[in-house]
Amino acid sequence: MAANDWKEKVKEVLEEVRPALQRDGGDVELKEITDDGIVKVALQGHCAGCPMSQMTLKMGIEQHLKSLVPEVKEVVNI
Repeated sequence: MAANDWKEKVKEVLEEVRPALQRDGGDVELKEITDDGIVKVALQGHCAGCPMSQMTLKMGIEQHLKSLVPEVKEVVNI
C-alpha cells in the first residue's frame, strides 16, 4: 500500500476507536505518523492520567491498528 494510503487508513481506524475512549471520558489525538510505521498519539482526558492507559494504548489501539494496517509497527503516546 502506498504511504499516503496506509496513513489515511490509520486516521480512519483511530476515528473508529475514538468513541470507545470518549465513553470513558478520554480521547486520542493523532500527532504524527512516521514513514517507518510509528504512530504517535496523545491520550487525552481521563486516558491521560489513567493507570490503565498503557494497556489501552498497546493492547487496544496498537493491536487494532496493526490488525487493520500492517504497515504500523508501533503506537506511542507522546
